[in-house]
Amino acid sequence: MKQHIPNFITLLNVFCGCIAIVFAVLNQLEFTAIFMFLGIFFDFLDGFAARLLNVKSELGVQLDSLADMVTSGVVPGIVMFQLLNMSQTGGWNLDVFGMHTQLSLLPLTGFIITLASAYRLAGFNIDENQVSSFMGLPTPANAILIVSLPLILIYQNNDALNGLILNPWFLIGLTLLSAYLLNARIELFALKFENWSFKDNGTKYLFLIGSLVMLLTLRFLAIPIIIIFYILASLIQKRV
Repeated sequence: MKQHIPNFITLLNVFCGCIAIVFAVLNQLEFTAIFMFLGIFFDFLDGFAARLLNVKSELGVQLDSLADMVTSGVVPGIVMFQLLNMSQTGGWNLDVFGMHTQLSLLPLTGFIITLASAYRLAGFNIDENQVSSFMGLPTPANAILIVSLPLILIYQNNDALNGLILNPWFLIGLTLLSAYLLNARIELFALKFENWSFKDNGTKYLFLIGSLVMLLTLRFLAIPIIIIFYILASLIQKRV
């Protein structure tokens, strides 16, 4: 019975991802973020449960990647689609099933994130070396980065930030950078603790403490900074 517990938690990740997709399509991006964050929490919890119960299985590994594809692959792609749609006006006027609509190709570039996420997850499944570290930015971290943008728009209330985030060139550049980081051959540490020793986990502890301080002081603006901090800390750790 206990072997099914981690898989059930993974399915909760999928369920939250599906709800997040519904809200993303409706352009209710605040609720999208809530359910995506909840799904990512279940993504962390299923691995923790599998290690705690010692019931790791190949089915669980595959299911986990499929869940990530929904919550951390499809959701950020739709969010970027909506942001790009908000950033520009104009397009082609079309009649679809008797309904008048306006279509532009630019927002569709947001789904490059979804394609890059799928490619990364497929590569992760066949790479046996990504145990204590990751090659490239993990899909949940990338999804959090993308979904932080509408939260900054809603809660930071800064005209300069709003102008930057709703600049289509910025969004396209971030989309391409996101796709690159997901599949880059850059080794990044995983937040997995074999023990609680500061000597063995100093970088992870400093990262978590620094992230908490930034979240408390900068709120949602801290999230992009934390992602940059994560990449830099990983590069420094590897060099040391």
